[in-house]
Amino acid sequence: MTKIEWDGYKKTLLTLKAQIINSGALKAPADLHVAAEDLSDETDLASSVINQTVTFNIINRELEKLRLIDEALRRIEDGTYGKCEECETPISEKRLQTQPWTTLCITHAEERERETKKFSKIS
Repeated sequence: MTKIEWDGYKKTLLTLKAQIINSGALKAPADLHVAAEDLSDETDLASSVINQTVTFNIINRELEKLRLIDEALRRIEDGTYGKCEECETPISEKRLQTQPWTTLCITHAEERERETKKFSKIS
């Protein structure tokens, strides 16, 4: 991978990071608070709990994406970006354009997904 390509991916990753941070998804929304009047009604309380769960899931997903972006930026700096962590072959440009934080080639990503699905069925 050339320096120009690495710089392009770095720019993309930094843009994605800024979008997440500036989107407001990580700010504590009103959904995380339960109003006193919701405590007396089971339906309102259930609705609040569902809203909190959805909000927590969104925040966790965005935080995980930020972590993966930061790791990808670190790999650009140390020269390991764009190589599969399993087999060390170059990750396809198409995959990196779609998911610039990825650490696996498509073959190993699919393998890991199958293992995860198999494990979740056992649990």
